[in-house]
Amino acid sequence: MTASSTRPSVGSHVSGLWRFTGRHRILHLTWFAFFLTFVVWFSFAPLAGTVAAELDLTSEQLGVLALCNVALTVPARLFVGMALDRWGPRRVYTTILTFCAVPALLTALATSFGMLVVARLAASLVGAGFVVGIRMVSEWFPPREVGVAEGLYGGWGNFGSAAAAMTLPTLAGMLGGWRVALASVGILAAAYGLVYLRSVSDTPDGRTYARPGRQGALEVTSRRAVFGLLALNVPLVAVLGLILWRLMLVGFLAPATMWGGLAVLAVLLALQSRTIWRVNEPARRDAYPAQDRYPFRNVAVLCLAYAVTFGSELAVVSMLPGFFADTFGLSPVVAGLAASAYAFMNLVARPTGGVLSDLLGNRRRTLLLLCAALGFGYALLAAVDGRWPLVLAVAATMACSFFVQAGEGATYAIVPLVKRRVSGQISGIVGAYGNIGSLVFLTLLLVTGPTTFFVTIGVCAVVAAVACRWLVEPDGAFDAELTPTPASTPTDANHQPPATVPV
Repeated sequence: MTASSTRPSVGSHVSGLWRFTGRHRILHLTWFAFFLTFVVWFSFAPLAGTVAAELDLTSEQLGVLALCNVALTVPARLFVGMALDRWGPRRVYTTILTFCAVPALLTALATSFGMLVVARLAASLVGAGFVVGIRMVSEWFPPREVGVAEGLYGGWGNFGSAAAAMTLPTLAGMLGGWRVALASVGILAAAYGLVYLRSVSDTPDGRTYARPGRQGALEVTSRRAVFGLLALNVPLVAVLGLILWRLMLVGFLAPATMWGGLAVLAVLLALQSRTIWRVNEPARRDAYPAQDRYPFRNVAVLCLAYAVTFGSELAVVSMLPGFFADTFGLSPVVAGLAASAYAFMNLVARPTGGVLSDLLGNRRRTLLLLCAALGFGYALLAAVDGRWPLVLAVAATMACSFFVQAGEGATYAIVPLVKRRVSGQISGIVGAYGNIGSLVFLTLLLVTGPTTFFVTIGVCAVVAAVACRWLVEPDGAFDAELTPTPASTPTDANHQPPATVPV
């Protein structure tokens, strides 16, 4: 069959999502895997007050635990991306889901602050699960449907954080305490990991799972891209230094320990840079034929877009309840309910971003427009003050949230199309930049007020919109069929293209 660029109507594009057969079955099994990892990852926050009261924790110690909960997510997403391209999403997702029991049980059994630190560091590794489903979904859905499929995967899976906040306090009351509640979600995720292992395959029948021929770093295909990857690698390590600095500020680390940690990070950066240089020796020689090259600038722009969209989402979700309480004099419960409107939009907004990317016929322009609209959304939030009616402030929050999450959906409508055989690693790097954005924005909030915080994010969104002008529309971005495995390359000489898989 010949690939077609004809795009379906909105109704036909979305109606198939409610099936539980074929590729749609894989999609639903996979977004639920993502959902469970996010429930486990964010399970501590809604019970933090109860845990603090029982273990006599201070507010500073709770702040340290919040940092620990995201500390290792950045490197974990990078390593999971490499593992994913090598071993496939089925086995990697099963491993992560099974591992969910470890931080859950460690937290449930904790009797001291030190034990909780170890448990939440382990939990931060679970945050890498998102990366796995991006490639799994892209292996099963043709390019013209990948936007809505990835958007639904991301939006419904990401709702696990809100589900944890809404259900875990009640679950703790029903099961006899926070320890049983936390342990139960980890055990549930581990059990589902075994179900997932038996229920999915990495690709449809007749389709080869493409793997990079060289391991250890992202495979790029031009000499300039090698230097671009070296530059892109610096913030991925530097953000860990930012975490060390913040841990020192709250007194968890001594200055000497922080400086020692920074020295270790410098060595790790040098070693990883050396690996990038070695792995991409064919690219340094410009050994790739023109048809096998991909524009590395796409990776850089998508990293920026996700740092602004998902990065700002993580940052805003954590500060919004306090912002509503301080601005409108609300009780913690009412402020939390008002702020939850931001996260609740994930169910609809992120899939909508994917749908728009599929249906508007230009993925680059769709992301550009959503980033520009996001700049307006944060300008609106920066203007919110106590004189606003609360209902209008919540409406502004939901409008901003829509553009944030639609932008996330539009970003990951492009990510798996950049270069299929390394799409896991690209997904990992882009996802890691989302966490970098959140840590940078939250650090900014520490030294400025909410108004400057919102304005800065809005300016960054406009910068991301301008950067989207340099995105290159991926080849076959609206093909109606799954593309075959690429022919042999300097790093992937053993893979031969199978027959095109009709959908």
